[in-house]
Amino acid sequence: MPDLLPILDTHQHLVYSDQWPYSWTGGIPALAGKAFRYDDYRRATAGAGVAASIFMETTPDFPHWKNEARFVYGLCRQAGSTIKGVIANGQLESPDFPAYLDSIRDSKLLGVRRILHVEPDELSTTKVFADNVRLLGKMNLTFDLCVRARQIPLAIELVHKCPGVQFILDHCGNPDIAADHGRGPAKQWRDAIKSIAKIETVACKISGIVANCLPDTASAQLLRPYVEHCLEHFGSNDVVWGGDWPVCLTRSTLADWIAFSREIVAGAPLEDQRKLFMENAVRIYRVNFS
Repeated sequence: MPDLLPILDTHQHLVYSDQWPYSWTGGIPALAGKAFRYDDYRRATAGAGVAASIFMETTPDFPHWKNEARFVYGLCRQAGSTIKGVIANGQLESPDFPAYLDSIRDSKLLGVRRILHVEPDELSTTKVFADNVRLLGKMNLTFDLCVRARQIPLAIELVHKCPGVQFILDHCGNPDIAADHGRGPAKQWRDAIKSIAKIETVACKISGIVANCLPDTASAQLLRPYVEHCLEHFGSNDVVWGGDWPVCLTRSTLADWIAFSREIVAGAPLEDQRKLFMENAVRIYRVNFS
């Protein structure tokens, strides 16, 4: 059996519920009141070929965002740690964001995310929001876009306001796979992906889509048209892979999502598979393995 291509997981959440509250998990039985620590993640990925990860902010209740970032910097620096960087949370809609960003600056900070799909649409449309995103670009930090499929046009507006910033579209733009009922990707999502993929400063993260499936339906066959549509339009150089653990546990194990992903791209050239699973992420997020 050939060796598995190594994976750099660009979307690793951790939940330390003994340290901070995570109110957003309250209505999700698979997550509510539970802890998902780094050691748990290592066990969940054992034997699956995950060589390294980037921590993605997990939105503990405000104001614990700064504490979360600093805590994970410590995990990065533990002997033998496979966590190579941090995407921190931040209120880019606030005039105080530059001071906050300065307070969490660290060599392990790779970028920032502000979840937008659960916020009013106008949050990302203000001048201060765009100004703060442009600040990330000046500091060589990325911005992860987490929006619903219908909000992709708003994401495009933001991207156009912020030339020079590296954006990553999380979760394939969140197609509503459950609503599609196996009919294949909806036209609205397909067209939105085609549009945003044309922008050179946007990459796409192949992640999170198992959580959008109906219960007990996630499979390589079901997910293939969504992944292939993103790969077709973003191309082999502008896609990265993410596990979205433990959110993926609402519909699938992390090991299964990894297996689905490998199966979907098995027919692609090895060079393209290496780009998806490792090489693009190193370049796009500017990962330092030292």
